[in-house]
Amino acid sequence: MAALKPSGFVGRITWLGVVPDRNRQLQAEPLTQLRAGFDGPEGEAHGGLTRPACSRVKAQYPRGTEIRNTRQFSVLGAEELAEIAQRMGLASLDPALLGATMVIAGLSDFSRLPPSSRLQGEGGATLVVDMENRPCVLPGKPIEAAHPGYGKAFKQAAKGRRGITAWVEREGVFTLGEAIALHIPDQRVWAHLAEARRG
Repeated sequence: MAALKPSGFVGRITWLGVVPDRNRQLQAEPLTQLRAGFDGPEGEAHGGLTRPACSRVKAQYPRGTEIRNTRQFSVLGAEELAEIAQRMGLASLDPALLGATMVIAGLSDFSRLPPSSRLQGEGGATLVVDMENRPCVLPGKPIEAAHPGYGKAFKQAAKGRRGITAWVEREGVFTLGEAIALHIPDQRVWAHLAEARRG
């Protein structure tokens, strides 16, 4: 029996990009095609098979510990991105300012896609959803440069809408305008989830 079920939900890629040098800037450079290898997006500074542990996993590892990189991609939902902009008081928000790798339209409640779901392109390239991405203050600087007076508003506006992080399960090429099919784990919700979250 298959452990992953085609959900019938299909989105479409509306934006692609990479951050070539995270030490120089968080801002991404837009692309029309993106090659994804097992070590992440080609040309992406956040790629690699491993990464140093950050504050998001501080309960598990000391900062800087080398761990598996499940954050190769930063993927946003187009509808949630529009909502972030609206909550900030902007007409729109360029995903490049957030250091995004991909934006997908047509999959509602995008930031809460089930962990371990697959996002599969028409050519077979496939991402595994790690978990919801948490907003931080880092995009505030490029946002402030593009929209003076608005940078500080991002973190609160993006809460619950920052998209997901993902890693490459099958190599291939993603193309702007390509359809992306959602496959979800055939697994019920853990009975003790609410209790564990309170702990």
